[in-house]
Amino acid sequence: MRFGFVKFVVDGSNQGFTAQQQEPGYLEFGREGMWVTPPEHLPNLFGAYHAAGFTAHAHCNGDAATELYLNTVENALEEHPRWNHRHTVTHSQLSTAAQYRRMAALGMCANIFSNHIWYYGDIHYERVFGPDRACRMNAAATALRHGVSISLHSDTPITPMDPLATASYAATRETQSGRILGEQERLSVAEALHAITIGGAYQLKMDQDVGSIEAGKFADFAILGSDPLEATPAGLRDVKVYGTVSGGRHFPARGV
Repeated sequence: MRFGFVKFVVDGSNQGFTAQQQEPGYLEFGREGMWVTPPEHLPNLFGAYHAAGFTAHAHCNGDAATELYLNTVENALEEHPRWNHRHTVTHSQLSTAAQYRRMAALGMCANIFSNHIWYYGDIHYERVFGPDRACRMNAAATALRHGVSISLHSDTPITPMDPLATASYAATRETQSGRILGEQERLSVAEALHAITIGGAYQLKMDQDVGSIEAGKFADFAILGSDPLEATPAGLRDVKVYGTVSGGRHFPARGV
């Protein structure tokens, strides 16, 4: 039997103007947002699971939400020290370089919403945050530079589930209008593929079982039409998926 992780929802969404932001807040509405989990309740809720040995993932879209979660984790670690906890900031969209340095020091991970660059990047650039903060959203390269283990996700059904596309968005950082949001935050193809495979498995404490093809691990993998490591960042979206193998059983893709 394996216990899963615990997830806390700390704030709302950036495009909904309900994520909790540090100054200067939203471009159009100033500092607005909502706490889904009130700040006064999070320490006790998180602390109980931390002390019991669970790994916690916290939905933090805004940098103020990330700051609250980092403070909560730091205080819990002082009271109940734990190594290898792998507590994770989920979405981590506005997390700053300073916050990634704290994550690394605290042994935390980040599950970054790279699809947001493609689907909402233009809106954030023009209306929600302005150019400066939009170009440092979902700062996967900064996280890696500071030693934070990352994964990437689609937040389905908010955006479609397509891991190769998710890796592509993190590598290109291109919006639907063709704008590049923060070239310095691009991942290489290899880094993006690592994040969507072993990176996710590591955060779930399942990297001994899944996330890479190795002797002794589950026979769970995708069958692709070409080597994704040879694809361009944009070309990752065009790599054909012929099917999957799960538990040693083959499941062909629809239409193949």
